[in-house]
Amino acid sequence: MKTVTLVLCVSLIWAQAAEIKSKQIGGRLIGGVEASVGQFPFAAAIYKSTADGTFFCTGSLINNQWVITAGQCVDSALLFTIRVGSNSLNSNDPNALRLSTDTYFLHPDYDPTTLSNDLGLIKLRMKITLTDYIKPINYVLEHTLPDSVSVVTIGWGQISDETAGLVDDLNYVYLVTLSNEECRLAFGNQVNDNMVCVDGNYNEGTCKGDLGSPLIQYGSIKTYLVGVSSFISSNGCESTDPSGFTRTGPYSEWVTNVTRNN
Repeated sequence: MKTVTLVLCVSLIWAQAAEIKSKQIGGRLIGGVEASVGQFPFAAAIYKSTADGTFFCTGSLINNQWVITAGQCVDSALLFTIRVGSNSLNSNDPNALRLSTDTYFLHPDYDPTTLSNDLGLIKLRMKITLTDYIKPINYVLEHTLPDSVSVVTIGWGQISDETAGLVDDLNYVYLVTLSNEECRLAFGNQVNDNMVCVDGNYNEGTCKGDLGSPLIQYGSIKTYLVGVSSFISSNGCESTDPSGFTRTGPYSEWVTNVTRNN
C-alpha cells in the first residue's frame, strides 16, 4: 500500500483552494490545455470571503440561480463573489457576469475530518439570464458512475507544486475513473462509496485552486455533472497519485430538495 494520506480540512483548503494572495500567472491545470470560448459555459469562479481571508474555488451552474461546489468551499463563508460567462478571471470580457451572494447550503452530513459528503450549494440573489456563454450543466439524477470511463475536469488551479497562484484562463484535462479499490490503495479506508478517484497520463489531475471543480461525463447529446473536486494527495499535485472527487449522483435528492424549497 502506498504511504499516502488524505489531506484533511484546513490543510486541504490550503492545498486546493489556496488563499488569494499570489499573483495571477499563465499556465494550466496539471496536464491540461486551455479551454475554448464557451466550451464550458457552466464554469463558475468562486471567491469565498471568511473571517480568515478570501479563498478561491470553482463551481458549476446547475440552473439559473444555483451553483454547486465542494462543501469546503461554502463552509464558514460570509460572502461569495462569483464570476460566470468567461474563461478569464481578469479580462474585461463582455460575456462575463459578476455576482455576489451570502446564501449557501452545506450538506448536513458534511464531515471536515473525513471529507465525507463534501458538497455545497450557493444560491444567487436572483435568477440570471442564460446566454451562449452562461448555461447550466446537466445534473444526472441518481447516476452510477462506472469505473474506467473517460471524464473531464476543469479549473483555474496552479500548474505545479512549485508555481503558486491561479492561472488566468480556464483549462481542462481528460481523465479516467478508477475503482474505489484502486482509490483506497492511495488514500486508505477513508475513501467511501460516495467518492471517486480519477487519473490521467502520468500526473494529470487537479491541483491547488481546483477545489469544487466539476467532474464531467459526455453523453451522446448532453454534458453531465458526475462529481465535484474534493481532495488531492499529500504527496503533491505532481505526484502520480489520483485526484479525488465527491460523486454527485448519490446526492440528487438533497440537491433537488434544497434548490426547489429555498
